[in-house]
Amino acid sequence: MAGKQVVFHIGGWSSCGFYNKAASVLASLSVLFPSRLRVVNHMYGSRDEYRSWLLGEDETNGFRDTFAGVSKANKQTSSPFSWIEADGSNNFVGGCDDTLDWCKSFVSPAGDSGKAKSKMQADGHTADHGYDYDLVVIGGGSGGLAASKEAARFGAKVAVLDFVKPSPAGSTWGLGGTCVNVGCIPKKLMHNAALIGEILTNDVQPYGFTAPEQTEGHKWESMRESVQNHIRGLNFNYRVTLREKNVTYLNKLGKFIDAHTLELTDKKGKVSQLTSSRFIVATGGRPTTLDCEGGEHAITSDDIFSLEKSPGKTLCVGASYISLECAGFLAGLGLDTTIAVRSILLRGFDREIADKIGAHMEDHGVKFKNGVVPSKLEKASDGKITVTFSDGSSDVYDTVLTAIGRRADTEKLGVDAVGVKTNPKNGKIVCTDEQTSVSNIYAIGDVMEGCPELTPVAIQAGKMLSRRLFDGSDEPMDYQNICTTVFTPLEYGVVGMSEEDAKAASGCGSKIEVYHSNFTPLEWSLSEHRQKHPAFCKVIVSKDDDRVLGMHYLGPHAGEVTQGFGVSMKKGMTFDELTNTVGIHPTSAETFTDLTITKSSGESADSKGC
Repeated sequence: MAGKQVVFHIGGWSSCGFYNKAASVLASLSVLFPSRLRVVNHMYGSRDEYRSWLLGEDETNGFRDTFAGVSKANKQTSSPFSWIEADGSNNFVGGCDDTLDWCKSFVSPAGDSGKAKSKMQADGHTADHGYDYDLVVIGGGSGGLAASKEAARFGAKVAVLDFVKPSPAGSTWGLGGTCVNVGCIPKKLMHNAALIGEILTNDVQPYGFTAPEQTEGHKWESMRESVQNHIRGLNFNYRVTLREKNVTYLNKLGKFIDAHTLELTDKKGKVSQLTSSRFIVATGGRPTTLDCEGGEHAITSDDIFSLEKSPGKTLCVGASYISLECAGFLAGLGLDTTIAVRSILLRGFDREIADKIGAHMEDHGVKFKNGVVPSKLEKASDGKITVTFSDGSSDVYDTVLTAIGRRADTEKLGVDAVGVKTNPKNGKIVCTDEQTSVSNIYAIGDVMEGCPELTPVAIQAGKMLSRRLFDGSDEPMDYQNICTTVFTPLEYGVVGMSEEDAKAASGCGSKIEVYHSNFTPLEWSLSEHRQKHPAFCKVIVSKDDDRVLGMHYLGPHAGEVTQGFGVSMKKGMTFDELTNTVGIHPTSAETFTDLTITKSSGESADSKGC
């Protein structure tokens, strides 16, 4: 462990065996490493004297209470009590076992602990701060709710603000944020509806069933009602859970007045204020609207899932995963669907995979207008929208859905006024370990610059931030090797690097090897309809150390398949370890353990046999 000297404090009473054991080890280390460690003993003559110091009179205002919001420290009654003094603040370590673990990490070759540590700066929080709350979370989405409940678990006094500003088309929703109301949840349910339709249309007869006759086709209204009822149930459950966890829920819009004060406005326009020692901004993002003449006639993903009637013939503008997912389920439900693509599909994802997804969608009824953007929208009295494109062509649609990106929902939050640094291009907040340029204001999720826009990322970051703020943790969020899935008709799961990124990172393609396979999942094997576009997987491997850099999967249940490899990727799995793993037969996931064909060999990637 290089760097400045660690000042380690340990308190206990003279005849306590646990105190003496831990103090003895610390003393030895301070003799061996005098420039790296200084130990300060707080030894008391009796157990009662020690408890009086630690707990205080009537178990109030003891030394442990100076560790504001650190639940484990605030509850400790035993000996020893250890902490590290650093930069004017005290960082709780724990009791005997915790102290010995710290000693082991101190002398380990990896350094302090072998793990990365948070770079967060002291934010001035104290137990007697005098504000209304220890923490106020602005935004009641998945990340904000997770952070608030985790902080409350450690004894913090917490409030959550959540106020949904209507979309330009007038759509609103309840507590839970984008994912629950207008994102992951309704998207996957409608995606599943499309998959069910495909099975009924193409797969039942080979399995001995008679395909049902559907004289009316899919009923959008029935599906919408079921989906929205499910969402309303989730909204209610979130409110109940907050109450159970002692988190105050405020359905109000917040705006910073200063670094510790918010101005609140409720739905009736009534204005009030609250104060807090700390804030977490978790407002997420909102869809970018169409910037052309008549762009106000287009809707976004904020609106599509709650439409009262079927969107009918639909134009999806954009080649993002949101656009492709929506176009996929709309076409799967039997609707005439077109995607306007300005440049390439799924920018930022693996190019080979993106091309396969595009080909599959086109063969399954989705139309593509490539190299164009809408230049004008005109809405007729019957509600039809005539779209003129940049190449001069035009067509008429019932619905135009814009999915060209998202912008952080910070415009009216007042963060700039209190000195929080943002990216002027997208409104996102610049952070180090979720801490903004104003030390007591933090940010998590889609609102944070450089953060993957994924619900589980916001949830995990929120939990880990609350542990650092109120439970003495110093472990930062790890944003590397995060699994994700694109729910296009042919689902795509990925963890790690794309082939292009791996080549760029290595400096040349010759330093990586790509193993790949086209295969037919067993459940598809009886259906002729499934044969043109097989499932596909590939693994990108470093030739230097055999480490797996990326795993990509196209096929059924992509999320379930990919999630299982997430831990292995976090642990630095090698290709040899992957292929020495015994697969589960017959499954699609086992294909990863059987890969032998490389791209460099030039051999066909088509699988043979079961």
